[in-house]
Amino acid sequence: MQERPPPSEPVPENWQNALAIVAHPDDLEYGAASAIAKWTGQGKRVVYVMVSKGEAGIDGMDPSEVGPLRMQEEINSARVVGVDTVEFLDYPDGVIEYGAPLRRDLSRMIRKHKPDVILTINHHLQFFSGHLNMADHRWVGLAVFDAARDAGNRWIFPELLAEGYAPWNEVRFVAVFGSTLPTHAVDVSEHWETGLTSLREHKVYLQNLGDVGNSPFEFLTAHAREAGAAFGCQYASYAELVLINEAFQ
Repeated sequence: MQERPPPSEPVPENWQNALAIVAHPDDLEYGAASAIAKWTGQGKRVVYVMVSKGEAGIDGMDPSEVGPLRMQEEINSARVVGVDTVEFLDYPDGVIEYGAPLRRDLSRMIRKHKPDVILTINHHLQFFSGHLNMADHRWVGLAVFDAARDAGNRWIFPELLAEGYAPWNEVRFVAVFGSTLPTHAVDVSEHWETGLTSLREHKVYLQNLGDVGNSPFEFLTAHAREAGAAFGCQYASYAELVLINEAFQ
C-alpha cells in the first residue's frame, strides 16, 4: 500500500469559537492541547465537553473516587491552555454507546455553545501504532460528526427546542487530532511545552499507569517533532478535517 504524503495544509484559523468534545479527561492532552493553547493565545474561545468522567481509568481505585479526581485534573489541565469552561455529561466510562441519546446530548452542547468549529480525537479503528483504538473514542467521534449536523436541523431532537436551544447550523468543520488519516497540520512550536504541562496536570492518573504514564511525553514529542519536520516547523500537530458546512478551495 502506498503511503500518503504528510499534510501540507494548515488547519484554518479564521474562526473564533471552538467546542472540543472527547470521551474522557486527558484525551485532549495527547496532541490537541498545544494547538488549543495556540488558539486561546490568539484570543479564540475554546470550551471542553467530556462525555464521561473517566471513572474507570484507574484499576486500583474505586470509580466513585476516581471520577471526581479526574474531573478536577481535567479542569486544572484546561486552565493551563487557556480554557475556563469544562462540562461533563456523565456517560459511563468504558461503555459509551453510539446512538440517538448521545447524538442528542452532543447536539445540545453544540446549540448551547454555538461553535464555529469542533475539535475531537481519533475515531478510527486503530492508533498510529496499529493498536486497537478503544470503543469510547470511536463512538464519541462518530456521534460528534452526526451531532454537528443534527444541531442545525430543528426537526431532529425537537425536545431541544422546548429546552430553549435553537438550531445551530454554523459548524464549519470538525478537526480530528491524532487521526490515522491526517489532512492538515497546526504549527505548535511555541506552544508544545504548554501542551505537555497540561498533560502533567493529570498527576494521579499518570502515576497509576506506572511506566506507561512516563512514556507519553517522549513519544508525543518525537511524533510532534517528526510532524514539524514534514510541515516545516519545530513541532506540529496533525489533524483530519471533516467538513460540515464549508468547502475548502
